[in-house]
Amino acid sequence: MRGMDIELKDVSIRFGDFTAVYPTNLKVNAGEFFSILGPSGCGKTTILRMVSGFSNPTSGEILIGGQSMAGIGPDKRPTALIFQSLALFPLMTVRENVAFGLEMRGMARGPRNDKAQELLDLVALGDQGEKIPDELSGGQRQRVAIARALAVEPAVLLLDEPLSALDLKLRQHMRSELRDIQRKTGVTFIYITHDQGEALTMSDRIAVMKAGVIEQVGTTDQVYNEPSTAFAATFVGANNMFKGKITKTSKGEAEIETKYGLLRGTNPQNLSTGSEAILFVRPEKTLVLSGKEKAENTIDVTYERRDLEGAFVNLHFQREDNKFTVHQTNVDLKSFDKGDQCTIGFDARAAMILPDGELADE
Repeated sequence: MRGMDIELKDVSIRFGDFTAVYPTNLKVNAGEFFSILGPSGCGKTTILRMVSGFSNPTSGEILIGGQSMAGIGPDKRPTALIFQSLALFPLMTVRENVAFGLEMRGMARGPRNDKAQELLDLVALGDQGEKIPDELSGGQRQRVAIARALAVEPAVLLLDEPLSALDLKLRQHMRSELRDIQRKTGVTFIYITHDQGEALTMSDRIAVMKAGVIEQVGTTDQVYNEPSTAFAATFVGANNMFKGKITKTSKGEAEIETKYGLLRGTNPQNLSTGSEAILFVRPEKTLVLSGKEKAENTIDVTYERRDLEGAFVNLHFQREDNKFTVHQTNVDLKSFDKGDQCTIGFDARAAMILPDGELADE
């Protein structure tokens, strides 16, 4: 198997007066694990359906492997689509499920069973071929669906939130399974999800999408550490936020006047003095200060509670109607009582100032 690249050129789609996807340009590289991340209803599944051929763009062009897909139906494209429901045949054995597409293509019984067994071995189900789907766990059924999709040797595998029905531990396990399968096969994966953890864990690159528009495309590190919009900053990971107006800029940094006073952070988009902006700082880069500890930016807050996450702890604070979080490892933690007055702080290089804009609400 070998992956192909996918290119969207000014692709949009409308349903009556509703625009589901605005004109979009996007390039997914051959052999890449690419995720489209966004809230429900943002248009990410619609993009997947256009790539697969189940929906036709209103305007623009889709190319796979450099070839235009205009007029080419789903059964003729070098793609395979895995839905959330998996749609396995309940009365067929696992091996028959995997071999089904090959049977439809006229492959003889012997070769298609050999191919099915090869794929079951690939997904670590080599000894499960005679079972029916109901005899398998959720994660095993997921792998059967992947093996069945790979049987027809697609260049592009399209996955529409395939892990959402699984419990947390199984989802976490299947993330590494999926990534491993993608690396072994070299097939291009386009993965649709609203779960930032899935996207950050598995992807080579991510597109963050909102209301039919792709807000940012980048590597996982870029999207997490260098969000380009207020929406991307608040949808991917947690952030402490401070709204205000820029009062001074110099050497890649800026000062922003907030209701808590002047704060300083990096200014990656070179916003000018007077701009309405938001300073973002991740909870893991925010500290609880004590004694002689100092930071460039400090805010007096009231301690509310702590949430234990095993090896990590989230400490929650409040100031007026705003809430702030400090994320720490569960080692040598300071002890607080509800209502304690504390000071949190962060350095300018740990914070990012971006244009004011719509925030994520999921």
